[in-house]
Amino acid sequence: MVRAHRLSEILSLLATQDRISVDEIVTRFAVSAATARRDLDTLSEQRLVRRTHGGAARLSGSFDLPLLYKDRHQSEAKRAIARRAAQLIMPGMTIGLTGGTTVAALGATIATAHDGDLDGDGSPLTIMTNAINIAATLVLRPQIRIVVPGGVVHSRSFELTGPFALETLRHVSLDLAFIGVNAFDPQHGAMVHDDDEAQVNRMMAERAASAFILADSSKIGQRALARIGGQGLFTGIITDDRIRPDHRRAIEDAGLTVHLAPL
Repeated sequence: MVRAHRLSEILSLLATQDRISVDEIVTRFAVSAATARRDLDTLSEQRLVRRTHGGAARLSGSFDLPLLYKDRHQSEAKRAIARRAAQLIMPGMTIGLTGGTTVAALGATIATAHDGDLDGDGSPLTIMTNAINIAATLVLRPQIRIVVPGGVVHSRSFELTGPFALETLRHVSLDLAFIGVNAFDPQHGAMVHDDDEAQVNRMMAERAASAFILADSSKIGQRALARIGGQGLFTGIITDDRIRPDHRRAIEDAGLTVHLAPL
């Protein structure tokens, strides 16, 4: 495994556990203890982990790791969800995309679908996104008009947040919005780890005729710090077909449509 991938995998582990030891890295990745320590030193220098005796710990508040180092966890599900979401997009629509790896997968799907012309009739899409990585993916597609609000770039998710972003979104009207989340609970709704991101996501959903949560099944039944909203804000959720039957029933009982993406 090349070093960049190994660093990504280490961060992936720390996204699901508080600490990791040098011995665990040695065993899991078949590297020497010296290599494991160098990897942790590199991540510590980049302020992604906190070095401890014999290993490293996840930094407080660093739940949403930088997208550059996001792991490939549930990547098959994310791509499937992106394909399913793209089926809802018609030529000429104005679409809102927040940040997040699943929404980024949708951006990549749109970018490769006839250069943005999903049905081939030449009608351009307009995409409003507060995620600068998604904007960069789509900006060179001639059939896509990109609109980006102002704001402060969140260094971990590449999202523009703050009052400038909110003020811009207050003046737009969207046909569809696709909202990325860190967690979704049928009773408490969609959630993310950062309150500034939650505010922008909520505003984008409010400005859309129909707003959809994009979340792989591992995020359903989970909770995070900042609530975006629930019933009344969203039309439905797009998730993979590994969703638990009881979770699906609870979501539908809450009044949301569940769109399944086959794996």
